[in-house]
Amino acid sequence: MQKKLLYPFLFLIGSFSYAQLVCPTLNSPLDGQANVPVDTSISWDEVAGTQGYLISLGTTPGGTDLIDQLGVSSASYTPPFGLPENTTIYVTISLFFFDQDNIECPGETFRTEDVTVPPACTSLVFPANGATDVDVDSSLDWEYAPKSTGYRLTVGTSSNGGEILNDVDIGNITSYEPTADLPFETPIFVRIVPYNENGEAVGTCTTYNFTTESRAIRPNCTAIVFPQDGAVDVPLTPIVEWETVPGAAGYRVSLGTAPSTNNILNNADYATNSTPVIDFLPDRTFHLTVVPFNDAGEAIGCNLISFTTTKGCGPFLDDTTGEMVFLGPEIHFPDEVYICLNENVAALTANEAADGYRWYRVNDDATETLLSETSEVALSEEGTYRYEAFNTIWQSGNSVECSASKEFKVFTSEIATIRSIDIVNQSGGSQVIVRTQGIGIYEFALDNREGPYQNANVFNNVSTGSFTVYVRDKNGCGITEGRANEGPTQEDFPSFFTPNGDHINDFWQFAPEGEGAETDLDTIYIFDKFGNLITQIAPASQGWDGTFNGKLLPASDYWYRAVVRGSVELKGHFTLKR
Repeated sequence: MQKKLLYPFLFLIGSFSYAQLVCPTLNSPLDGQANVPVDTSISWDEVAGTQGYLISLGTTPGGTDLIDQLGVSSASYTPPFGLPENTTIYVTISLFFFDQDNIECPGETFRTEDVTVPPACTSLVFPANGATDVDVDSSLDWEYAPKSTGYRLTVGTSSNGGEILNDVDIGNITSYEPTADLPFETPIFVRIVPYNENGEAVGTCTTYNFTTESRAIRPNCTAIVFPQDGAVDVPLTPIVEWETVPGAAGYRVSLGTAPSTNNILNNADYATNSTPVIDFLPDRTFHLTVVPFNDAGEAIGCNLISFTTTKGCGPFLDDTTGEMVFLGPEIHFPDEVYICLNENVAALTANEAADGYRWYRVNDDATETLLSETSEVALSEEGTYRYEAFNTIWQSGNSVECSASKEFKVFTSEIATIRSIDIVNQSGGSQVIVRTQGIGIYEFALDNREGPYQNANVFNNVSTGSFTVYVRDKNGCGITEGRANEGPTQEDFPSFFTPNGDHINDFWQFAPEGEGAETDLDTIYIFDKFGNLITQIAPASQGWDGTFNGKLLPASDYWYRAVVRGSVELKGHFTLKR
């Protein structure tokens, strides 16, 4: 079984089992059908899973003298020139696959009709009847005439003439390529007469006509409008322009840094009389040629011109030092700037030495509002801004502003507010949690304003006693400090109590060892292990008796949170024993 590699059709894709594929059968004409029209279309059952079909048509069993394994993507095929009359046609359909062997299916047959009448006339398809400006190298195409076995063709320059081709039998084809180009600017007349063994088409077939294109003449050269030959101080981003030339279909532009070098543009085609903006290097001489062209060819003898660009702002090579030079300032400016709400305004100052400065706000519609023309600007709103610095230089008697700019964003920030300092009893020391509020990005230090600072707001294994917490805004809005003095500690809270009525440890209550420590305490909250609030007690009260709404609570662990001076919080747990 021969494997075909390429076929010009789209392939049907689907999931299938190769072994389960079933060969298709003809559904028009049917296998064994007789008296089938010679211009019939052949169709068969669709086969799901195949990637295409190969059809062969012959006049003998398994023959391919009419069509030899032609690839088709759908389950039908129409012979472009019909089928021979009164003939048994042998049809073989194969299933095509890219990555597996094709499946050849059993052949089927039908017999065509016996044609007993001449064919009808046909129609010229291209060039269209009445068309003008037709290419002189065009071919002639017409529709297939059913029942025809050939065509007689007449082509002339007059309605009844055959000056180019006179009633020539060209066989059973539907296209003709003249052996030579048709004449320019000439009406062409075409008559096509189909025939078969019964004779030519009955009646007079239509004579079609069209007119060929005009003979092209080479265009003349153009004149360069800008830059002109020998120009100096040409801008670094010019639009190269030249005069329009009548009869030119386009222009070929060559541009380079040497007379024989087209290293920038090499015969680049342009349909109009200008190029887009070209970015030139400063202080360089360039060489330019523009050559108009059309179908007859290119203009002959077009001149080469040269021009020199301005030094500009650069960067350009300094011939003395051999270094690249840029005449504008070099900008060093951050991508983000923060306004401290506690200061209400951000005063920014340019760091670059320059001849001038500009500060802009970039609006939502991409327009800009000028805010300052000095080295300083005061900003009070978030948003997008642009900073520009420039130097003014003189070249060829003209002042040139060489600038550089940087777009940046402004955000708001603020110094932190310490909401609370929570102290949680742990083995080996206390855990200190600093809770803050504010829109800044904060870092934390303990007992030293200079740090080191950490991103986390939690300190572990902190010794009991006095300490100071420092909270610094990373955006530079300041440092807040909070002090936790000696006073109540976790050791001042009992680890258990036994409310059994024996008057010993019947109540759980804050029990400070130092005198006056209770004056630092505000309120004590008690929670169960699920975080539900059971009760709150005052430090001076008798304490908690282990009940909730008059009912005894079970022996278990319970948690407390004691507020000290409205900011520091002490947290821990204790056990209720019964």
